[in-house]
Amino acid sequence: MGYFQKSLSKTALIKFLGLIVFAAGALCLYRFTALQEFLTPQTLESILNASGFWAPAVFVALEAMAIALFVPTSIMVVLAAGLFGSYWGFLYAWIGAWIGAGCAFLVGRTLGREFVAAMIGDRLKKYDDAIEKNGFTAVLYIRLLNAPFTPMNYGLSLTKVHFKDFFLGTGLGVMVSVFAITFLSGMIRDAWISGRWSDLVSLKMLFGVVLYIFSFFIPLILKKLKARPK
Repeated sequence: MGYFQKSLSKTALIKFLGLIVFAAGALCLYRFTALQEFLTPQTLESILNASGFWAPAVFVALEAMAIALFVPTSIMVVLAAGLFGSYWGFLYAWIGAWIGAGCAFLVGRTLGREFVAAMIGDRLKKYDDAIEKNGFTAVLYIRLLNAPFTPMNYGLSLTKVHFKDFFLGTGLGVMVSVFAITFLSGMIRDAWISGRWSDLVSLKMLFGVVLYIFSFFIPLILKKLKARPK
């Protein structure tokens, strides 16, 4: 461990402290300011209506920014379904989450990776090297496990995983869960608007519920398939 500790520079420490301040500031911004009131269907709908043709791009940008600032992803995904419906909502929520994850990763990598690399010991270094070697598979598996989205963006940025592997693994890994959430939220939205709550007792609703539950079992299925003898 001594080699890594000795290589710690003052710049790396300052950057890491900057990451801590950024994370704490982002959490306080969401919890103790009017940001929570801003993230409502009514407020976002008025902004998107004023945006006209650019409404989808504006929503994607807002979602990406919110995720980078530690706003829970589920909030923006549900709002996407409420504002755009199941299918378009899925597309915009997925793209926004994907971009937001990339932005968060770059912030964490820029500010925190140098410090972690200097402090990590030989015992943990082999895991760091392993995630670099199998980055895409590792990220994909973590995303399919539905691990907390935003914390994992920053957590993975502190590892040796390459940005390309992180970005592709994230985009593919969150696709099923984002679709399931927007699909279910969109159906509830349509029932609310139409007043036909009986529509929620349908094969479509059952499909959405089963798909969401199934998303939690995808890693187990892949693990069993991988373990099968060739």
